[in-house]
Amino acid sequence: MTRTSVDSPSALQTQDSTLSMRIARSLWADSSTATGLQDFHRWFTRYRDSDSSSVRRIDFDALTGWRFETATGNIVHDSGGFFSVRGLDVRAGQGLSQHRWSQPIISQPEIGVLGILVKEFDGVLHCLMQAKMEPGNCNGVQLSPTVQATRSNYTGVHGGKSVPYLKYFREAPPQHVITDVLQSEQGSWFYRKRNRNIIVEVSEDIEVLEGFYWLSVSQLHDLLSIDDLVNMDARTVLSCLPLSSTGLFAAHPFEGDEFRSALVRSLSADQGSLSTSRQIQHWITGARVSSEMDAKPTGLAGIEGWHRSADRISHEAGLFFDVMAVDVRAGSREVRSWTQPMIEARNLGVAAFLTQRIEGVLHVLANIKAEPGFLDVVEVAPTLQCTPQDYQGMPPDARPPFLDELLQASEDSIRFDTVLSEEGGRFFHTRNRYLVVEADPDRAITAPDDFCWLTVHQLADLIQHSHLVNIQARSLTACLHSLTLRPMGK
Repeated sequence: MTRTSVDSPSALQTQDSTLSMRIARSLWADSSTATGLQDFHRWFTRYRDSDSSSVRRIDFDALTGWRFETATGNIVHDSGGFFSVRGLDVRAGQGLSQHRWSQPIISQPEIGVLGILVKEFDGVLHCLMQAKMEPGNCNGVQLSPTVQATRSNYTGVHGGKSVPYLKYFREAPPQHVITDVLQSEQGSWFYRKRNRNIIVEVSEDIEVLEGFYWLSVSQLHDLLSIDDLVNMDARTVLSCLPLSSTGLFAAHPFEGDEFRSALVRSLSADQGSLSTSRQIQHWITGARVSSEMDAKPTGLAGIEGWHRSADRISHEAGLFFDVMAVDVRAGSREVRSWTQPMIEARNLGVAAFLTQRIEGVLHVLANIKAEPGFLDVVEVAPTLQCTPQDYQGMPPDARPPFLDELLQASEDSIRFDTVLSEEGGRFFHTRNRYLVVEADPDRAITAPDDFCWLTVHQLADLIQHSHLVNIQARSLTACLHSLTLRPMGK
C-alpha cells in the first residue's frame, strides 16, 4: 500500500479505555519483577525436573486408537473426535502463473478453548498460568494458558480427568470478560482451525492447583524473551489483551528512550498513523476478493509429491514438513498415556516484523498472506514468514521480500530475537525464530502492494476481530508489547 499522510486514529478501536489503562499500568508497574521471576524460575525448574513424561517416535502401525482409512488413506481416530490428517489440493494463481500442489493437513473442525484467568493483586493484574507438558515440546514443559483444551478434551472423549478451571470460561459473566474472540491457527498446517481466545477477570479467591502459578502481566511478557518458555497458545491469548488506548502515551511518555517512546506512541490511539482504518479494511477486503487460491480437501493417499514410509509421510524434495507418530507417557496430563500422529517441520522457521519510526510513531510492515487452510483465504501476517532453507539456491526474485535484509540485520537494529515453539499438541519440535528489526527512520522503504504500514494499536485493534491476523503476527504482537518493559539496551 502506498504511503499517505499521517491520519487520525483507527476507527476500529473497540475496547474500553479504562480497562486498557489498567492493563498498561500493570504491564509497566515498577514492582519487584526480578525477585518475583527468581521465585518463578525456581518453581518452574522444580516442576519441569519432576515431570516424568516421555515421548518417543513410533511407526504408524504402532498407533493405537488411530487408523488409516481404507478408502481415503486419511489418518483418523476411532472415536471420530480429536483431529484427522487429510490431503489438500491447492491451486494458486491463474493462467501461465498458476501454481498447484498437494499436501497433508490437519483437520480439526471443533473449537477449542484457550483461556487466561486474571486477578488484581496490590493494584497489578496477574495471570494464572500453567506449566504444561505437550508431546511436541522440544523441552517437555512450557508455560501455557490457564486452560488449553480441545472440545474433545473438555467433553471427555479421551476418558481422562476433567479440565481444571474450565468453568470460569464457560460460565463467565459478560462484565468479567476482558476479551473473547475466535482466532485461526497455522493456515499451512491446519484446515480452518479455530480456537476461542478468552481472558476472564476474577475477584474471588482461586485455589492454585499443582502446576499453576500467578504471574504479573509484566512478568509474563518479560518471559517472552526466553527461548521455548511461553508456548504458542499463551502468546496468542496475550496478544488479545486490549492494551492500546487513547491517551496512553500522554500517561506513559517514557522520555529518554526513543524506541520505547515511539512504541508507546504506536500503542496510543491518538498519536496518528500512516494508514487510516478505512484504507486497512480496503487492503484486507481487496486481497480477499482478488485471492486466486482455491483449496479442496482430498484423500491423503492420493496426494502428489508425497510418499509414505513405515514411520513418516514426507515430501519427495525432502523439504517442508513430515507427518510422523509418537507414543506418549505423561505424568501430569488428564490422560497418562496415548499415541498420536504429529507434524514435524524440517527446519527452523522465521517470523519477523520490519519496523520503522514514522513521524515519531513506530510502524510495523505487515504482509497480507494467503494460506490454504484459512477460513477467509488471507490474513494479516508478519513482514517475513517462511522457512529460509526452503529457498536456498533460488534466484532473488523467487525469494520472499525482505528475507535477506531481515536475516542479515545488524545487531544494533534487532529489537527482539527469540526462538519460540509452535503448538506442542500437534507439532513435534517445531520452532520459529521471532524477530523484530528496526529500520533507520530516514530510510525510504519500497514495499509491494501486499504490504502495509500499521501502528501497533491498529494491529491490536484487528486482533480484537476474528480471522484478521494470523498466529505468527499475533505472537509477534505480544513480543512487541514486551519491548515496552525496559529501556533498549538494558
